[in-house]
Amino acid sequence: MVRAKTPARTWGFFLDGSWVSEGETVEMRSPFDGSVVGTVFQAAATHAEVAVRAAQRAFEITRKSAAYQRQQILRQISAGIQEHREEFARLMALEAGKPLQAARIEVDRAVLTFSVAAEEATRIGGEWLPLDLQPSAAGRAGIVRRFALGPILGITPFNFPLNLVSHKVAPAIAAGCPIVLKPAPQTPMCSLLLAEIVEQTGLPAGAFNVLPLANTEAERLVADDRLKLLSFTGSVSVGWSLKAKAGKKKVVLELGGNAAVIVHSDAEVDDAARRCVQGGFSYAGQSCISVQRILVQHKIASRFVDLFVDGVKKLKVGDPLDEATEVGPMINEGAARRADSWIAEATAGGAKVLCGGKRNGSILEPAVLTNTKPEMKVNCQEMFAPVVVVEIYRDFDEAIRRTNESPYGLQAGVFTRDAKLLFQAFEELEVGGVIAGDVSAFRMDSMPYGGIKDSGLGREGLRYAIEEMTEPRLLVLNLAAP
Repeated sequence: MVRAKTPARTWGFFLDGSWVSEGETVEMRSPFDGSVVGTVFQAAATHAEVAVRAAQRAFEITRKSAAYQRQQILRQISAGIQEHREEFARLMALEAGKPLQAARIEVDRAVLTFSVAAEEATRIGGEWLPLDLQPSAAGRAGIVRRFALGPILGITPFNFPLNLVSHKVAPAIAAGCPIVLKPAPQTPMCSLLLAEIVEQTGLPAGAFNVLPLANTEAERLVADDRLKLLSFTGSVSVGWSLKAKAGKKKVVLELGGNAAVIVHSDAEVDDAARRCVQGGFSYAGQSCISVQRILVQHKIASRFVDLFVDGVKKLKVGDPLDEATEVGPMINEGAARRADSWIAEATAGGAKVLCGGKRNGSILEPAVLTNTKPEMKVNCQEMFAPVVVVEIYRDFDEAIRRTNESPYGLQAGVFTRDAKLLFQAFEELEVGGVIAGDVSAFRMDSMPYGGIKDSGLGREGLRYAIEEMTEPRLLVLNLAAP
């Protein structure tokens, strides 16, 4: 396939309701072939200060906005993303290397994310609280209501450059919180296209700011007490480091994982193998809930491995702009080299490569490994690459134990028809979410999403993110007062 040539666009950044084109520029290059796909102006410390002050001013408006107003704005944004579906998908393929098939799915998810947020904007309620629990409190009652925290800081990763941005922006608008967004340096253009859509709505100036900032400038914002919440999605090391610098502000961290899937002997093996192929290699495995470790019960191991490896070998690898491509490049060649070195380390220690693993620039062939050891990086660290480890277990207790032998705890998949085993997994697996009858990579954008241990703090998912971005306040009434 011959790549269609598109003139590389130059993007300003969105600040206090206006577009700014000043200062240094950075060329954005395709992870696939290194070609220039756009140029982006970089924001500086002075712009960050303007953004914070603008967000503070906007908060005086957004905190008093009616639910129907926020709902209308969110519906407009949802419709705008749908209208620009192909533009977003192509931009994602260019800047992130995400195959068009997966890019379109992400755009559709972002449409849903804003649509659900529109509904949740009208459901931010409270409760009536009886307080007359003893004679001295006769006639007392309380009203609990949630109030917007204030301006927030959102920092997003490269791997879902539209929908993970949406998971910061949509609940912030729904809650009435202005947001200063720092997109990933590898993938800022989808955020800037989103800003063009937001600009056409009635959202007040300063309520949404997109700043492609250097990490040092972003750290200053993390420490700024005028911003009341840090919502960060990214690597484990950076996330916990930022939390330590966040001061008194509230922090939500959605970090990494090395997700496991348990395939028990009573599972539908064909379906489990098919879903593990999809869950392990979509977007070249660059997802924090991508299937990294598969534990398969010994009775069905041979059949599962044959089906799984056969499915992996059939994946179409190549240009993300090719409609047939299922696995594209990693985000850059350095990431591919790191994954390649981890495979080499594992094989040197006795692991066996069942398929794939060859590297060509930023493209790494989908690889399946077995005979690994727990201490190998392919097992105990976050792979974030198209590499999956398959190992055998004897009984379900062993599978639970081996799954939990990880510093991470984001999501896990369990294939079993036995309700008792499923609820044992729910009770004992040290993760934020157990996915029954499917892989760890399943996510519906409305569900509570987040992890424990090194995988994070707090929850996303529209209603749950809104709760993080608001705080309960109590009004106590003395109904017996004269």
